[in-house]
Amino acid sequence: MKNITVIGAGTMGNGIAHVFAQSGFQVVLTDISASALEKAIMTITKNLDRLVEKEKITLVEKTQTLSRITSTDDLKTSLKSADFVVEAATENEALKLKIFQDIDQHAPAHCILASNTSSISITKIASVTSRPDKVIGMHFMNPVPIMKLVEVIRGYNTSDEVCSTVLNLSTKLGKSPVEVNDYPGFVANRILMPMINEAICTLHEGVAGVEEIDTVMKLGMAHPMGPLQLADFIGLDVCLAILKVLHDGFGNPKYAPCPLLVNMVTAGKKGVKSGEGFYKYVAGSKELIVSDNFSKNKACLVG
Repeated sequence: MKNITVIGAGTMGNGIAHVFAQSGFQVVLTDISASALEKAIMTITKNLDRLVEKEKITLVEKTQTLSRITSTDDLKTSLKSADFVVEAATENEALKLKIFQDIDQHAPAHCILASNTSSISITKIASVTSRPDKVIGMHFMNPVPIMKLVEVIRGYNTSDEVCSTVLNLSTKLGKSPVEVNDYPGFVANRILMPMINEAICTLHEGVAGVEEIDTVMKLGMAHPMGPLQLADFIGLDVCLAILKVLHDGFGNPKYAPCPLLVNMVTAGKKGVKSGEGFYKYVAGSKELIVSDNFSKNKACLVG
């Protein structure tokens, strides 16, 4: 396995391309947006520069890593020589199903098809292909170059050989893979998203403010980041999409998204990516500033 195609040049996609290239694989990064591809290469370059500054890699290793990455907006071309594909598009079921139909049509017969989905059924994704035994989930954590965990999700028809290959591949990337079965949210988000949702409900009901909720979880539960800040980092739209998958998949009201989360996403407040969620984000600043909508003098309005 030498040639890797990564579909989607967003936060997850460029991180996945980065770790594969740094581990010696030839990577083709593809996206329908030329500007997204340009931004992705800039992001990878900046992240490699940080590793050079911290003396974790050499300047030569940075140059070699970048030389292994090519980019294109032509999906068919990107799949021509692929041995392994990782789809990292938006967490949208219809979109992923369409992408996998296209991948299946153009990728070589031996190629393994993986999805970085954080919640959508691998079995369902595999069902639209002619090779369900070669479809698997490979859920990286964000930020990909730093986080060690990879959830490897076995679909109903995923072969033992493919599962073993992806577990070994994850290890070669310097990751710690954990094999899980195909149920809504898998393990990470089945546990994480209800916690985030409950934190939003706690804010919505006026129990405490944004900073107070995050401080309790950081100092009381030793979380490195509070759940509301983490939701902003993940993307509130992504959190909402995952909760909808859990709610639809299990039919259990405990997974129903908090109305405050629904309203925020509808209003375009998606967290870091939009510049505002529970906190406001200013380029170049690491200071956390609570959004005006949740300032103390408005606390009575959120319930």
